[in-house]
Amino acid sequence: MSAQSPTFVSVAPVLPSKDVPALIRFYIDKLGFTLRFQDNTGDVRYAGVSRDSVMLHLQWHNPDEWDRVERPMLRFHIDGVEALFDEYKDKDVFHEHTALRDTPWGTREFAFYDAHGNGLTFFVNTD
Repeated sequence: MSAQSPTFVSVAPVLPSKDVPALIRFYIDKLGFTLRFQDNTGDVRYAGVSRDSVMLHLQWHNPDEWDRVERPMLRFHIDGVEALFDEYKDKDVFHEHTALRDTPWGTREFAFYDAHGNGLTFFVNTD
């Protein structure tokens, strides 16, 4: 038995997608991520994208069952939230109510949905 204590290194959320190649393009072209892997070069059903130390996995779900697929809300703790807001505001990813705001729980943040309805919030702690 190992005497070493376990250490959590990272987590890679798996986001549902009804068109993995389209969602890969969204994360690369709109959000500045890089493709790390995909399961094949033809009918891509599973892929990973990353930006800095953040990795996301994208997994195909049947479009016929899409209404029953729950979409997560991810919160990205980042440095430079204002700069990222400025980077994304001209990429046509925000909805009409997206704004950089200070919250009562001590963050400065903005949020929007990706091309397949997964919620993304980017924040910095202000306290």
